Amino acid sequence: MFLRIALLQVNPTAGDLKGNASLIVRGVHAARAQGAELAVTSELALMGYLPRDLLMIPGFVRRSGEALAEVAAAVKDGPPVLVGVATPNRSEMGRPLFNSALLLENGAVGPAFHKTLLPTYDVFDEDRYFEPAQGPQMLEWKGRRLGVSICEDVWNDRDFWLRRRYHQDPIEALARAGAQAILNLSASPFTVGKQLLREKMFGHMARKYGLPVACVNQVGGNDELIFDGRSCAFDAQGRVFARARGFHEDVLIADLGCGTGTIAPDDFTPEAEIWNALVLGVSDYARKTGFRKALLGLSGGIDSALTAAVAAAALGPENVLGVLMPSRYSSAGSVDDSVKLAKNLGIKTIVLPIEEIVNTYGCVVAEAFRGYPADVTEENIQSRIRGNLLMALSNKFGSLLLTTGNKSEMAVGYCTLYGDMNGGLAVIADLPKTMVYRVSRWRNANTPEIPEAILTKAPSAELRPDQTDQDSLPPYDLLDQILELHIEQYQSAEEIVAQGFDEATVQRVLRLVRMAEFKRKQAAPVLKVTSRAFGAGWRMPIARQG
Repeated sequence: MFLRIALLQVNPTAGDLKGNASLIVRGVHAARAQGAELAVTSELALMGYLPRDLLMIPGFVRRSGEALAEVAAAVKDGPPVLVGVATPNRSEMGRPLFNSALLLENGAVGPAFHKTLLPTYDVFDEDRYFEPAQGPQMLEWKGRRLGVSICEDVWNDRDFWLRRRYHQDPIEALARAGAQAILNLSASPFTVGKQLLREKMFGHMARKYGLPVACVNQVGGNDELIFDGRSCAFDAQGRVFARARGFHEDVLIADLGCGTGTIAPDDFTPEAEIWNALVLGVSDYARKTGFRKALLGLSGGIDSALTAAVAAAALGPENVLGVLMPSRYSSAGSVDDSVKLAKNLGIKTIVLPIEEIVNTYGCVVAEAFRGYPADVTEENIQSRIRGNLLMALSNKFGSLLLTTGNKSEMAVGYCTLYGDMNGGLAVIADLPKTMVYRVSRWRNANTPEIPEAILTKAPSAELRPDQTDQDSLPPYDLLDQILELHIEQYQSAEEIVAQGFDEATVQRVLRLVRMAEFKRKQAAPVLKVTSRAFGAGWRMPIARQG
C-alpha cells in the first residue's frame, strides 16, 4: 500500500476558529508542495484542544462547522485532509457532541469519524461533552481501508497495559475489520518521559497487528497544558521511521507503504524535556492571553533564577523585568547574585526596597498586635508587601506576573497566599525543588546563565535573621521523595513508611500537604510537566480528614 501522508503538527489556540483554520490551511498547502496524498491534523485542531466549556455554547459549535466549510473551500486544490473538530450528535439521546475527524476533499466536507474512548482522569473530562462512537471508524478511500482513531482510542491495548481502563479496544476492532493502516489524531499533553512511552506503545501496536501506524500530536501550550508534538509514524514491524520536531510546529511527511520519512533530532533527557516544555508553555501562555512582556521578583534564589531564565528564553530578554525588593533580612549576596543573573540573561531590573513599608505596617498594626509575640505573621507581611508591589507593576506596565514557587513549596504550603503566590502563571510549580536544581545545572552546562553562588547557597526565604528552608522543612531530597510517592504514586502514609521512611516525618509532611489545600485552590495556573500537577488533575477537597 503506497500512501504518502502529511501529519500537520500545528499549534492551535482554544476557541480561535479563524486562527486555527489558517494554520490548517497553511499546513495543507505545505503538504501539497511535498506531494502528500492525504493530510491529517491533530485532535480538535480546528477548535484547539481542549476548548472545555466552549463546547457547551451552541453558537461556538455552529461557527466551527462554518469554519470547517471555509477550510474545505480553501484547500480544495490540495490533498484531502482529516480535520479534528467536534460535531453535533443528532440523536435524541446521549451527550450533545462527538469528538470527530472529518474528511475534507474537493472543496466539500465529507464523512465523519468519531472518538470511541473518552478519558475522564487527570486533566481530562471528555465524558462531560462527548458521546462515544460505536463500532470501527473506517475510512474507505481510493481503494484503501484506513482505520481512524482519536487519541485515547490507542491507549487500551490488552497486551501492553497491566490494567486496562476500558472494556473495548478500538484498534483491535479496526484490525479485525480489515484496516490496512491506523491513523491517530492526538492531543496528548506532555509529561516527562511520555514520548518514549508513546513510541513504545505505538511500536507494540504496529507489530501486534502487522500494520503501519501514524500519529499526529498537537503542539503548543493551552492554559496549564503543554503539548510536545513529536508526531510519528511506524512501519508494520513497529519501527519508528518518522518523527516531527518536539515543541515546534512541523509538517511531517511519512510514506506508510515504504516506511520512509525523516526523524527530527531530539533530546529525551528529563532536564531538556522540562526546559523545552516550560519555554513553550510560557511563550504560548503569554501570546495566547495577549501579553508581550513579563515580570517577576528576583530574590537571589534558585527558583526565581530558573524562572527568569525560562522567561528570557520564552519572551526575549528585552521583554522581561526582574524586580529586586530587599529588606533588612536580604543578604548582600542575594542582591548581588540577582544583579549578576539579570546581567547574564540580559533582562532589565529595578530595585524597590521594602524596609520603610515594613516599618509602616508595623506601626499600623502595633496596637492590634500588642501582647502577641512576633511570628510567621510578620514574615508574611513582608511577602505580601512584595506581592502587592509586583501586582502594581504588572497593572501599570501591562506585563504578565510570573510566580516563582516550586512544587515542593506548593505541596506543603511553604508559600504565602497573596504574597509570593501572586501572579498570572506559576512557571515551575510542577517542579520539585531537587528538579529545579537539576534543570538549572543542565541549562548552565549548555548556556551558563545562573551564577554559581545561586546554585550552591542554602535555600532561604530571607524573612527573618539567618533563615533557611530547612529550619521549617525536611531536607529537600528527603521531602521530594515523600511527596513523589504521595502525590504522583498515590501512596498513603502507611505505604510510604513501609518503604523505610521515618513515620513522624511522613505524617508531618502529609499533614502539611492537607493543610495547604486552600492555598493551592487560589494559586495561579501551573504549567504541567509531571504526571500529576496541582491543577485540573488535582481534585482534592479542602475540608477533609485523612
